[in-house]
Amino acid sequence: MNLFERNANHCFVCGPRNASGLRVRFTLNSEGHCQAIWTSSQDYMGYDGVTHGGILFSLLDDVMANLFFLQGEVCVTAKAEIRFRNPLQIGESVLLQSKLVSRRRNLAVIDASATREHDGLLIASSTGHFMITGKLSADQLSQLH
Repeated sequence: MNLFERNANHCFVCGPRNASGLRVRFTLNSEGHCQAIWTSSQDYMGYDGVTHGGILFSLLDDVMANLFFLQGEVCVTAKAEIRFRNPLQIGESVLLQSKLVSRRRNLAVIDASATREHDGLLIASSTGHFMITGKLSADQLSQLH
């Protein structure tokens, strides 16, 4: 079992062993942004045919937090806001992305977006303020990758 599985095994968004979870696998791209692709299903429906907004908010929160976790830092959400732009229909896939806006000591501001994968339509965007609470050792970080 690697460090990720020990620390986030049952996370609702990214935990690989959460049977009710979303099981999203986040990665860092060449620009240093965190990203993932997720496809909605009927299990996560709000109104008929539409993905529940709370699911989208959870996805955006996690893509922001994983921006630090995948680089060896642990953080928690201090506050976050979301702006819904368009509904995500059940069965559609979204590209989740986050990027660092600013950082001062242990406080960071991160922007995130969820865009429909097939045409880039903006579904929702979020800005989060995160408290960095610790660092992973080099050995722990190597277990993530």
